[in-house]
Amino acid sequence: MFSDPIFLAALIGVVISLIIWCQAAIKLNGDSSEALEVPNQAMMSKIGFALGIVILYRVFINAGDLSIILLLGSIVTLIIWSIGQFANNKYLKTSGRSWFIPIFIIFVVRTFMYEPYQIPSGSMIPGLKVGDFILVNKHSYGLKLERTGKPFAMAKDPKFGDVVVFIPPHKKMPFVKRLIGKPGDKINYINKKLYINNKIIPQTFYKNDSNIDLYYEDFLDKKITVQHMRSRSANAPSEWIVPEGMYFAVGDNRDNSNDSRYWGFVPKDNFMGTADYIWMSWECWTCLPSFERAGKIQ
Repeated sequence: MFSDPIFLAALIGVVISLIIWCQAAIKLNGDSSEALEVPNQAMMSKIGFALGIVILYRVFINAGDLSIILLLGSIVTLIIWSIGQFANNKYLKTSGRSWFIPIFIIFVVRTFMYEPYQIPSGSMIPGLKVGDFILVNKHSYGLKLERTGKPFAMAKDPKFGDVVVFIPPHKKMPFVKRLIGKPGDKINYINKKLYINNKIIPQTFYKNDSNIDLYYEDFLDKKITVQHMRSRSANAPSEWIVPEGMYFAVGDNRDNSNDSRYWGFVPKDNFMGTADYIWMSWECWTCLPSFERAGKIQ
């Protein structure tokens, strides 16, 4: 993201606009009523807003993490607040404080606690459906500023059966899958059944619905529900050995999931966290949001 010249130019433009605005406010050295007459304030606000839109757009294009923008926003507003304190400028003190507190709180919650995410595909049906809004636990595997990279504190290893959220090597966007392989594990997929280190993961038929068969899968210390499509024939037997520092993740919708069986392993540093809760479902723009599926994710 910081190698993008458009992003950097817009960021520098915002900083310059803020410097000009602060200098004008300091020259007045008055109260908040005088601050309404800061020269070029309206123009600086429009320029800053336009550049802010450019920054957000480039973050989206580059699949960047908003946590970095929130951190920069926290630092900038803290500096404005500090300048106001040092210069005894009531307008800068009030403006800096009113912006710093909410931005910093959002930064802490989104970066180190929970990040909202909407399920875009049916790869985790029946547990997670298209339109489910989930909360991603950002501290499951340690604390980090960006989505990818090594944690700077509280580092933990992903566990079997976790519903993991990660950035795959081939695409710069979050994926949600079930973790079924750790470093050194041997994974086999034969006749729509998983084998881990030559031991089959037991399946118990649950129910069928038209073309769909649902099974309970005894996945070590938890029972999960997986889905098979009768119209999809079993693929040829496949085998993978998970390399050191890598993990293997598949969707619960086994016949309709783009996962490690097709594009490979997930590096340890690419995990964002775990999908812990569904807090809302919104299946289409013309539908009403629903809270019937709200609850902890299995």
